[in-house]
Amino acid sequence: MNGLSAVRLSNHSGVALAELAHPFGRLDPWDSRTAAVLARIAAVISGIPEHRLSAPSSSVFGEAGILAGIVARLSDIEAGREQALLNDAMLYLQAVENGQVIITRNIREFDFFDQLLPCNRVLFYSRTA
Repeated sequence: MNGLSAVRLSNHSGVALAELAHPFGRLDPWDSRTAAVLARIAAVISGIPEHRLSAPSSSVFGEAGILAGIVARLSDIEAGREQALLNDAMLYLQAVENGQVIITRNIREFDFFDQLLPCNRVLFYSRTA
């Protein structure tokens, strides 16, 4: 751990957990690379303290559907990205509801969310060389 994540408490969403767990069903078990990838993901998941993991509320689920739909329409999102956009909307609204901040490199969607529902709950970062 380094940087901001080393000095702050991190909360996690069940939405992100589902995204992390998806490869366990999706990746080809016969591919020689799969075991190593899944081992790294499993290590990340096992490092999430249970008391720091929460699920979005029912209202977040409903509002996220609307927010994702608006962003999809306004941004002409490419086919196949709808579920990822919905997940991101749930993450954004869960953070808003809980008074938390999202730390992300995903500027496109989260900037759209913050323009439509300005709550100052997003911290953008980029990779350094």
